[in-house]
Amino acid sequence: MEIFLVGGAVRDKLLGLEVKDRDWVVVGATPTDMIERGFRQVGADFPVFLHPGTAEEYALARTERKNGRGYHGFEVYSAPDVTLEDDLRRRDLTINAMAVDGSGRLVDPFDGQRDLADRLLRHVSPAFAEDPVRILRTARFAARFAPLGFRVAPQTADLMRRIVDQGEVDHLVPERVWQELQRALHEKEPTAFFTVLRDCHALAHLFPELSPAEVFVAAMQRLTDIARTDTPTEARFAALYATLPPESAKVRAAQLKVPNPCRDLAVLAAQFSPVIAGSGPLPPAQLLGLLEAGDAWRRADRFDLLRQVLHVAEPDAIHNIHRLEQAWAATQQVDIKVLLAEGYQGKELGNALRRARLAAIEAALG
Repeated sequence: MEIFLVGGAVRDKLLGLEVKDRDWVVVGATPTDMIERGFRQVGADFPVFLHPGTAEEYALARTERKNGRGYHGFEVYSAPDVTLEDDLRRRDLTINAMAVDGSGRLVDPFDGQRDLADRLLRHVSPAFAEDPVRILRTARFAARFAPLGFRVAPQTADLMRRIVDQGEVDHLVPERVWQELQRALHEKEPTAFFTVLRDCHALAHLFPELSPAEVFVAAMQRLTDIARTDTPTEARFAALYATLPPESAKVRAAQLKVPNPCRDLAVLAAQFSPVIAGSGPLPPAQLLGLLEAGDAWRRADRFDLLRQVLHVAEPDAIHNIHRLEQAWAATQQVDIKVLLAEGYQGKELGNALRRARLAAIEAALG
């Protein structure tokens, strides 16, 4: 039995980057061998085990054979006769298909180290075409390593276009698309994810509402701007859809089974954007209406994210954004306990609270 460090840990070490997660491949072993050594099996589709001490993942060397369409259409074979090179050959990119043995020797049968030096994202073998998720992964790695000068190799870009043209991306599992998108939104240069998808024609299948040239350019600018801030996924997803019709965000969120906080913020941003961008300063009553629509007092954290998204979505409407921020700050000074002490209850309490908030906005804005 031989154990090798594989994949991203090897790649990142060679790039001089921090190694955050380590994955291992075990050659020449059976599940029984692993369990007898104290490992705990966790893989259902293929044998993956957790180390009894470190809890790191150890996978038995395996091969895959295409037997259907989409992400799940594979037959996995794992046995002691599967070699390390067999296992590495099934991986997506050459820079992810390297290993290091117990003595520290690099095993690189597909020239991944050369591609690191050449800053190329190149597929390992024609088997790349068997799994459309690899298009998403390649786009995500482009987003991660674009600042280092990486680009998709021409032959890999051609292969990705052929995969799309054959309709394989239409069989992607929505949850997997969202998983890769969510990760891409937090990479170093998230716009590269969408650029790669556009160049291989996948954008029109996965995010058709972002495909028109003018829409794409504007959405990428918003994403670039929001990515400069320390914002969560909700804000970055919302920035993509902020100036599109609210229905666009609703449809995409439903199709990809996007978490509700991401969907809700994107829809709010799309609803607020045209109002904020309207001509002339927004009057106090309209500002109060926006605060109410955004549930600003009960969902203060979400409203703060909405405010940040509006800054990148409507930079020319900064005056109205500032008015909205001033209105929000002013209404937070209204104490409902004072109104309760004055005897207001039920519907009358709500009316009194609204009047007090409107008065506070009018006073703050002069």
